[in-house]
Amino acid sequence: MAKQRRPFAKGNPVLEKANAQAASFNAYDRPHDDLREFIARAERADEIVRIKGADWKLEMGTLAEIVNHARPEPPAILFEDVPGYPKGMRLLSGATNSSKRLAITLGLPVPKSPLDVVRAYRDRMKSHRPIAPKTVAKGPVFENVDRDGKVDVLKFPVPFLHEHDGGRYIGTDDLVIMRDPEDNWVNCATYRVMVQDKNHVSLWISPGKHGRQIREKYFRAGKPCPVLISCGHDPLLFLAGGNELKFGLSEYDYAGGHRGEPYEIVLSELHGLPMPAHAEIVLEGELIENVTAKEGPFGEFTGYYASSPSEQPVVEVKRVYYRNDPIIGIASPMRPPSDFSFSKCVMKAGMIWDEVERAGLSGVAGVWVHEFGGARMFNVIAIKQAYPGHARQAGLLAAGCQSASYLGRFVAVVDEDVDPTDLFDVMWAICTRCDPASDIDFVRRAWSGPLDPLLDKASSTNSRAIIDACRPFERLKDFHGRTREPRAGADGEGKIRRHSRQDRLRVVREDW
Repeated sequence: MAKQRRPFAKGNPVLEKANAQAASFNAYDRPHDDLREFIARAERADEIVRIKGADWKLEMGTLAEIVNHARPEPPAILFEDVPGYPKGMRLLSGATNSSKRLAITLGLPVPKSPLDVVRAYRDRMKSHRPIAPKTVAKGPVFENVDRDGKVDVLKFPVPFLHEHDGGRYIGTDDLVIMRDPEDNWVNCATYRVMVQDKNHVSLWISPGKHGRQIREKYFRAGKPCPVLISCGHDPLLFLAGGNELKFGLSEYDYAGGHRGEPYEIVLSELHGLPMPAHAEIVLEGELIENVTAKEGPFGEFTGYYASSPSEQPVVEVKRVYYRNDPIIGIASPMRPPSDFSFSKCVMKAGMIWDEVERAGLSGVAGVWVHEFGGARMFNVIAIKQAYPGHARQAGLLAAGCQSASYLGRFVAVVDEDVDPTDLFDVMWAICTRCDPASDIDFVRRAWSGPLDPLLDKASSTNSRAIIDACRPFERLKDFHGRTREPRAGADGEGKIRRHSRQDRLRVVREDW
């Protein structure tokens, strides 16, 4: 049943305008309630393809790779009728991996291009305020509860995604929910979760991540770490859980701010941890410091089995909460593009743009994070230079802000006449405006992790290259003129509107 909204404040133009804006969520008058309503909305937008009969062992991972490598902005895949499992159990791959689905998820205007979503995100963040979740007594996630000896996570069609994976991974598009024992805030982040047996899963968390820091606080105190693992939920929570937010900001609050209303949460039976009331499947247990098992390898977003198998803490699953006919979310890492890399690029670009402007950087014309770098390793920021050193400042901020700090590699700074989303345009600027001896700076001992194929294992760090591909500021007035001006639309300051490469090729074909 649709939620009832309070009537507009008639007669007060300010409140009327505010309520009207709050009532607009993409093409709808309210946020979707859960993953199921999101799927229905995405299907109405012709953004879902249904595949029946795919096996959990390798076939789902293979099909996800085929679909996501076939074309830009591919559809999401809803796997149905999995052999050997009840008919109603399904899996969803690539929930947010297109401009349209990402806008549906975030409640942004229907986009015409990826940068429309980046700009809309950046504009929203100017007024975004976290909204804490609301605790309710019951929710659909309590439709079924398996306790203690009845727990069997393999009753669900958990996929085996890559040929050389160490096991079946129930947690890829997941939320690992922990409460900080000292500061009492709740972290909900995405970490990979491998099934060991019917009631044990192992949890791998990269060093430096908030969940790892929280886990270590429990271990240092000699205590087990209570944990929930949600394996199907509103894709907006996955977007929040898969990106670097500031320490102490709960993903529930951040995502609630995007919805414009609080998430409904229910408390778990054993540890009273908050889980989404509309989640599909949630596991509950605890991590114990010296109880470990071999985890991995796992094919990761860099396109490699980057982290070697290792002993990782194990969760003994004592409760499984799940809806009737549950849906498991899948995020299948692979050589880019993957079923989540595009949405990661858009989110990262918007978050970097927001962070550098909050740090005081002016003149930002656009930011893009390129998919071939796994949505982390090749980022471009376009600026309108206003003073000497402006380009270097932009590069350092874009390399060091929280959203871009983990496992980065290259940051390119270009002028406002260069489209940051167009790699050909960017590389042209690098080749013609960057002097390698003077315009490439290096940052050493930066934050990285075991998924980095070039990780310095002695220090667990890597280096960054900041490429200044802008015209020298002192030569702006007399720098060589372009033989052809960019075909940009006049739709406002700092808004690059360029024909896509496909559009340019179409024009050439039509002309000839």
